[in-house]
Amino acid sequence: MMKSFKKDWKANLKNPQTIMALFTYRFGNWVYYRVKSGLIRKPLWLLYRIMDVLFVRIVANGELHAEAQIGDALHLPHGLNGIIISPKAVIGNNATIFHQVTIGGRNNLGEPVIGDRAFIGVGSKILGPITLGNDVNIGAMSVVVKDVPDNASAVGIPARNILRDEPKPENTR
Repeated sequence: MMKSFKKDWKANLKNPQTIMALFTYRFGNWVYYRVKSGLIRKPLWLLYRIMDVLFVRIVANGELHAEAQIGDALHLPHGLNGIIISPKAVIGNNATIFHQVTIGGRNNLGEPVIGDRAFIGVGSKILGPITLGNDVNIGAMSVVVKDVPDNASAVGIPARNILRDEPKPENTR
């Protein structure tokens, strides 16, 4: 827990609200996955829930569930402002997520898995049981509902991979 939090701290030095929200997430994640004794787990989980409401939802204005699996050094340049990460989402190391991003399931089919060093632009929506590879770039305001391979970029609604040779519309005059 502390190793991951130290990397989060370095990635978000200028935003104390984000640091507090990420500490709350890391603490809740530790309680959820590592504390097995019910006698100890219940009061720690209650403490996490109080911290979640205060620091994550009210102060940082986002949702970052303890059940989500987030790698080291999550970078939130604009804080947790409007970011929603669902409980079953998986995010790799060194990801950068801008404000107003939603990462969640779609129609109870499953949750997204995002690789290492992903860059997710402002207002993007990553929805459903999809996989975003390593070193992926998602453009601002994109809605991603299909897999994106490693080292690719996706933009639009719905998002399309812009590095593949996709057929371009013919010029009709």
